[in-house]
Amino acid sequence: MPTQNTVPKHVGIIMDGNGRWATARGLPRSVGHWRGADAVEEAISAAEEVGIKYITIYAFSSENWRRPAAEISTVFGLLDHYIKTKAKTLVDRGIRVRFLGERHRIDGHLIKQMDWLTEASRHNDKLHLNIAVDYGGRREIVSAARKIAALVMAGDIQLTDIDEDLISANRYQPDVPDPELIIRTSGEMRLSNFMLWQSAYAEFISLSVLWPDFKKHHFHDAINQFMNRERRFGGVGNMALSG
Repeated sequence: MPTQNTVPKHVGIIMDGNGRWATARGLPRSVGHWRGADAVEEAISAAEEVGIKYITIYAFSSENWRRPAAEISTVFGLLDHYIKTKAKTLVDRGIRVRFLGERHRIDGHLIKQMDWLTEASRHNDKLHLNIAVDYGGRREIVSAARKIAALVMAGDIQLTDIDEDLISANRYQPDVPDPELIIRTSGEMRLSNFMLWQSAYAEFISLSVLWPDFKKHHFHDAINQFMNRERRFGGVGNMALSG
């Protein structure tokens, strides 16, 4: 029997299945996205109950810009609505909210809303909620590479100074620890460009539930699976560590 792990400090969630949930019910895909917002609260509440310190949710990927304009508008309208209606509650609960990803393609009004919530919650430390918007794992690595290249060109560092720690220090959120657990809903078994660098040794758990139907007990089930896995980190034998 594997030695039990501790509760993960950081959990990433790929929220998948909104469109399929709506289509299966003969509803517009937009309805699935709105119902999916309720599942976000389920995940946050469950994380609070378990004692998770960081949770990162994949709200909109850099590839999602290829979707129909109406669906993109729905997603960003939903994010705007979420900030306006949930901000006070999140701040009062001691939750720090930050956003990671590119910003140049997002409407300026929404950027202001995002920045306002980030500032309003910056002193909170009970739970860190990171929302990935216009995010891509490859783009993040490219961004880090460009920052490091600029340092080399400026003569601030040498090529021999480049290592894994330096790349990690130039990520979007270098102060956030790597996720130990990635949860994906809808039964899919891929990362879809989510936190590629950070997920090198994360445990991956795929849940068959579609995201709008996600409840707290699904989160608890995933945590229990994680805690009973044997984590080897490239080693052999019984090396069940907590990360």
